[in-house]
Amino acid sequence: MSKHRARDGAAPPTLERPGVAWAVPGLLFFLVFAIVPMAGVLYLSFTHWDGLNSPQFSGLDNWSRFFGDSQVRQSTLVTGVLLVGNIAVQAPISILLGVWAAGHQRNRAVLSAVFFLPLLLSTAATAIMWRQLLDPNFGLPSKVEWLFGGSNPFGSKSGAIACLVLVTSWQFVPFHSLLYQGAARAVPHTLYQAAAIDGAGRVRQFVHITLPQLRNTVITSTTFMVIGGLTAFDIVLLLTNGGPGTDTSILPFSMYQTAFRTYDYGYASAIASFLLLLATAASVLLTKLSGYDRMTSTMEGL
Repeated sequence: MSKHRARDGAAPPTLERPGVAWAVPGLLFFLVFAIVPMAGVLYLSFTHWDGLNSPQFSGLDNWSRFFGDSQVRQSTLVTGVLLVGNIAVQAPISILLGVWAAGHQRNRAVLSAVFFLPLLLSTAATAIMWRQLLDPNFGLPSKVEWLFGGSNPFGSKSGAIACLVLVTSWQFVPFHSLLYQGAARAVPHTLYQAAAIDGAGRVRQFVHITLPQLRNTVITSTTFMVIGGLTAFDIVLLLTNGGPGTDTSILPFSMYQTAFRTYDYGYASAIASFLLLLATAASVLLTKLSGYDRMTSTMEGL
């Protein structure tokens, strides 16, 4: 009888979603290692604490100082510039490299492995290596003067920001390329076959088939870039140390200096809380504007 109903077009039985109990371990982990520390940092932002004595509640003093701090405004602006620069450089290169790596070119596997080597290095090792390569005394600027104009690339604000974007992109383009490589391999090959029959070349296939199919991955990759740009710290510390002067002092670096050099943990917690709110707002805004929150999957919850 059931087979007869299936042949008559009856809807197949729906699969039940996992119960709430399956989410309890993950929720407990998130509560202990995310919510509780964030609540603690938010509380400290309303206190004065030197890291040794007990925190003293100070009300809105830290936040009043925060919104009137010119250095914070400059750090926020530099953070935004670096974020936009990294997205503008990393996104197109990652898409092109990831789509290429998903193909069947000769020696593709070997070349892909070479391209992905920077992803295996730590940020500290990457920063130190590039600091030596870009050293104006014995690095590339002294050997290739026609490219650098005989100047110190870290000696100006624009040069230092360009170096940060270059090094960050060099390290993390492989990560985003991996995302696009996996997504490009999931695009149905029949779409390209149909487009080829209609006379579409590779460029048109890329623009009208590949890019639309990569929409979800573009949103995911961009979200990673935004969060990474708002939380980057070690690359600035080791490559420019916030210089020249304070021209590359981004918000996480300012938070570090406030906490571990002046021992003003209350004010540093205010900066950290602002970074948390800024990263959350950016992620939510990106999700809403892209329509990612309205996308569903037939395998959702399985």
